[in-house]
Amino acid sequence: MKIFFSAGEPSGDTHTAGLIRALRKQCPGFECYGFGGHHMEEAGCSPLLFPLADHPVIGIPPAIAQLPRYLRLLSLANRYFRDHRPDAVVLVDYPGFNWWVARRAHAHGIPVFYFLAPQIWAWATWRVSKMRRFVDHVLCSLPFEEDWYRQCGVRATYTGHPYFDALRAQELDGDFLTEYSSTPKSPVIGILPGSRTGEVTRNFPVFLRAAERIAEVFPRARFPVACLRTEHLRFVEGQLAGTKLEMRPYVGRTTEIIRASHVCLSKSGSVSLELMFQTKPSTILYRVTRIDYCIYRFLNAIGVMASPYMTLVNILAGRELLPEYLTCTDVSQPLSQHILHWLQDASAHGRIVAELARLKARLAQPGTTERTARFILEALGTRPSVRTAA
Repeated sequence: MKIFFSAGEPSGDTHTAGLIRALRKQCPGFECYGFGGHHMEEAGCSPLLFPLADHPVIGIPPAIAQLPRYLRLLSLANRYFRDHRPDAVVLVDYPGFNWWVARRAHAHGIPVFYFLAPQIWAWATWRVSKMRRFVDHVLCSLPFEEDWYRQCGVRATYTGHPYFDALRAQELDGDFLTEYSSTPKSPVIGILPGSRTGEVTRNFPVFLRAAERIAEVFPRARFPVACLRTEHLRFVEGQLAGTKLEMRPYVGRTTEIIRASHVCLSKSGSVSLELMFQTKPSTILYRVTRIDYCIYRFLNAIGVMASPYMTLVNILAGRELLPEYLTCTDVSQPLSQHILHWLQDASAHGRIVAELARLKARLAQPGTTERTARFILEALGTRPSVRTAA
């Protein structure tokens, strides 16, 4: 059994690594290769043809600038499909590039599965025709996606979101949690600027200004900053030069920071599911370039955006539970106002926590990677050697 994976985001790299391990457990002879990151490589994805997840791109202009690279990678994938012919191709989010990978796999007659499919039901409904033409089965991470895809003529099955498996499996640093114990006079406000360099450089300066406003009211407030990479940590440290804030960046402590925080300042993305899982009220920022913002406004004006929200938690809640801002400007003032409101009004904070807990109980079901692996193997006519509970 050979499967080709294509994951272009750090989160996709992490979740695909879990799926690879589940496939290897259920099918010991399983082989895999493709595009991804170091987590997939550690899980046994070899050869890793290109570390695509280590070079994520956000925004239209940067994607255009990387077009020559994408064309080379697409040609490389096409040669592998022709010369090695995998039993299946599994795509993981990253739709701009992965649609083309799906086209080439489809042209070679190779079954295509989409794991962690893009949220086209929210912002690009016209793309469902591509899903219908080039993807054999969508493995849905959200409960309502299965019905939506099936109504659009796409084969789909809800298997759950792998984020919750990863969160349950993590071992937390107890010393860190003890150090950052939050108190009313010394609250902990977690800063989550993003996993991509472009996100960090755009979001963190806004979060820093919001933190300065918060510290005017709560001078003993502490602000741990979650960084994915050392280069992000260095950028944050440079931004902190001369500040008197109790703010310190950490690499590899995102979950501990969220767990220890009373509230958070966060970027948009799948991290909102972790905020839900840990029941932490947070503001959400998706800061883009002016060009991208103008494009978004245009698409919204012509009715392309099917959802009024960008944050998964808000989409699932059906309202703006976590205040969100898609912007190209400085919104540090409203961000800080939300945080101060939650710090000063325990009942308002408690209401958000209670609703996040209700969403968690409904959605955060364990066993996604095992269910997804079992589905893929059975769809390909391979009987899994290990049966796991759904």
